[in-house]
Amino acid sequence: MYKNKITQALLLAVGISFAATSFTAVAANVPAGVKLAANQELVRGNGTEVASLDPQKTEGVPESNVIRDLLEGLVNQDADGNIIPGVAESWETTDNKTFTFHLRKNAKWSNGDPVTAHDFVYSFERVVDPATASPYAWYLEMTTMTNASDIIAGKKDKSTLGVKAIDDYTFEVHLESAVPYFVMMMGHTTVKPVNQATIEKYGDEWTKPENFVGNGAFTVSNWVVNERIELTPNKDYWDNANTVLTKVTYLPIENQVAEMNRFLSGEIDLTNEVPSEHFKRLQKEYPESLQIKGNLCTYYYNFNTHKPPFDDVRVRKAVSYAIDRNVVANILLGQGQKPAYFLTPEIVADFNPQLPAYGKLTQKERNAEAQKLLVDAGYNKSNPLKFSLLYNTSENHKKLAVAIASMWKTTLGVEVTLENQEWKTYLETKKQGNFEASRAGWCGDYNEPSTFTSLMEGSNTTGGIHYQSAAYDSLIKRGIEASSTAERKELYYEQEALLAKDMPIAPIYQYVTTRLVNPHVGGYAVNNAEDKLYSKDMYIIAE
Repeated sequence: MYKNKITQALLLAVGISFAATSFTAVAANVPAGVKLAANQELVRGNGTEVASLDPQKTEGVPESNVIRDLLEGLVNQDADGNIIPGVAESWETTDNKTFTFHLRKNAKWSNGDPVTAHDFVYSFERVVDPATASPYAWYLEMTTMTNASDIIAGKKDKSTLGVKAIDDYTFEVHLESAVPYFVMMMGHTTVKPVNQATIEKYGDEWTKPENFVGNGAFTVSNWVVNERIELTPNKDYWDNANTVLTKVTYLPIENQVAEMNRFLSGEIDLTNEVPSEHFKRLQKEYPESLQIKGNLCTYYYNFNTHKPPFDDVRVRKAVSYAIDRNVVANILLGQGQKPAYFLTPEIVADFNPQLPAYGKLTQKERNAEAQKLLVDAGYNKSNPLKFSLLYNTSENHKKLAVAIASMWKTTLGVEVTLENQEWKTYLETKKQGNFEASRAGWCGDYNEPSTFTSLMEGSNTTGGIHYQSAAYDSLIKRGIEASSTAERKELYYEQEALLAKDMPIAPIYQYVTTRLVNPHVGGYAVNNAEDKLYSKDMYIIAE
């Protein structure tokens, strides 16, 4: 189901026509006969406190959830994951290297100023400017945007980036290589526009409610750190007439049981997750509220390959092989998750990799191979392997870490120290490489394998990756430069095969999104595999 829907999105994103590609925008679409509640306020669980609301300085899902409501990029997604207009009402390309976006003339910032092509030039240049230190600067490099690599490396000025305002409402982007899925990439948080005058006036304080200027359907009205972020409609948003909700509140609740209880008491309309140990009960007692859908995400453990003991590939493989992925996916979780043996999840459009050799073994065979590898690496009962496993504060992450540490202890005699940190600290610890192994997850930024495989590219430390392989980087480069879809696909498979050989990460399972959604919430996107939810598309139905 998801692949068909997203294939449509990919076809739209290719835009390989000589005429402008134009679509009809979608806002809250309330079906005929549905009676709206008098109170149109939505409360959403968001997992943790956001690290920032600056799109060029964030890298996590919690931040993107909120920013998606506050800022609008060139394109959005509809409920089925199809690419639809955002600030750009149409676009065209003839070669998949030069893209021209035609901006709607009624798009405004929340201070009433028009949103122009110059805003996008400023924002894109801000991403690659080394002074910004954007954790996602590499994302523009992966688009092959002209001079992005050299600007990030400090070799050229940001003004040489391949972006241009032809006029106030025509934005042009130049790439060094043809990228047929480029428009799809423009839905990402990092390439949303920011207001230059506001940032120049307030610096890092620009995201405070009293200073905030955005161009999305909502604006920040209140932010109490570690308690709540409250949004209200942006009266200057170009499609404000179709925004139904009058208030959206995000709650940073890290404990899934606490979040569940607040949902069941009526305090929350939409949870971020559900506690895994309560899943079967919720499925039985609240089937009308339990929503499960496939997701473009993979859960994995990340090894710091530059520090002992994980600078030894034998140790990395031993630790990875000894994880019983079937137990994790089918017993500990049991919500439809799939065991993962590669980084890119199978739900990605047109992705059908061969299982690596270790994925074809039984768990008994994997355990035997793991034990042999660890002995070869010099570890035994008198010299047991010891390391620490870092995870961000979450009961679900903790339960998995405890279970997997038990597998390692039983199979390999490994002694693991579990270490948890709050979200912002955890991100910085991984970025700096101050860890041995860590919990991680990666969710696709668009529906194409490169959004996963590019994560492992050498210069990228987003998500705490510390791999750096010249052979892998060469495959990435060849993939970007590939002249056909078939050639590019084969290179993706080669990239995954090399990851299985080098094992810088241990893929564990492919996600599903499981949350509690009050049946009175209308417009919840059940078919969006990237889980991109826009509050502007939702509404509260009368009881």
